[in-house]
Amino acid sequence: MAARNNPGSFGWVTRLLHWITAVLVLTALPLGLWIAEMEPSLSAIKYFGYHKTIGITILALCVLRILWHRVSPPPEPLPGKSPWQDRAARAVHRAFYVLLLAMPLSGWAASSATGIDTVVFNRWTLPRIAPVSETWEAAGFALHGLLGSLLAAAVALHLAGALHRAFVSRDGTVARMIRG
Repeated sequence: MAARNNPGSFGWVTRLLHWITAVLVLTALPLGLWIAEMEPSLSAIKYFGYHKTIGITILALCVLRILWHRVSPPPEPLPGKSPWQDRAARAVHRAFYVLLLAMPLSGWAASSATGIDTVVFNRWTLPRIAPVSETWEAAGFALHGLLGSLLAAAVALHLAGALHRAFVSRDGTVARMIRG
């Protein structure tokens, strides 16, 4: 089992980064929706901390994945049945990278603007990346919510494409992401 990607398959590092990120995103999105409706309190603060920790971990994994793909470029996508599907898949993948960077950064900025420390892993306090300001806070959380909706849409499109390739096209794309 090779760590590096090759022209025909994904290495285990790429697959591991993909699946860990997927699990974290699928955890962060519903957790974020839940805490957005929650009344902030001392008993609920741990859930905000979990969400922030997951978000910063996603940010770090996304940066790591970008760096890894510079060292070990991923294989070319298997051609789809139609050019529009190939273009759509490329667009969704690009959107993922933008969203997986912008989403945690917008949450971090919005949290910074509240004046409350951004603590991750219940241990480390991150520096503020936005001034303490109600205007910045409102704008940051509005952007974070919009990006969350876009990320959920990208996840749905990605899952639909993966299911189509697994059960309709049966082109080996999903197997390649699972087994390499």
